[in-house]
Amino acid sequence: MSTPDEQRTVVIEKERGSEIGAFLLGALVGAGLALLLAPGSGAETQQRIREHAKKLRDVTEDRVRGLRDDFGSHVESAKGVVEQGRQIASGARAELEDKLERSKAAYRAGVDAAREASRPQPSPAEDAAPTEEASS
Repeated sequence: MSTPDEQRTVVIEKERGSEIGAFLLGALVGAGLALLLAPGSGAETQQRIREHAKKLRDVTEDRVRGLRDDFGSHVESAKGVVEQGRQIASGARAELEDKLERSKAAYRAGVDAAREASRPQPSPAEDAAPTEEASS
């Protein structure tokens, strides 16, 4: 009995050239059968192909026209939405700028009030002294 290490491996190689030949032979046989089994003559088949191609072109043109119209309406709708967004953003910006200015004014008033409150208050004796000097 042999162990797995002692087993032999056999590799079979195939030539690639025969696959291309088989493909070409199949294509020729298929084309020949198609010509033999076609329901009409070559001219009739060509006419049917032309008619189907024209129908396909007409349907495609109609769909493309419809898509263009839909796309155009979507673009116009998007433009309207963008304009609305701009107007809303502009209004919000103006409101924020107004609030900022009011906040700055309140801040300045608070700073001025704090400065005024932090100044030393003259004593009643100091208030009387300058008035006496001023009257002399």
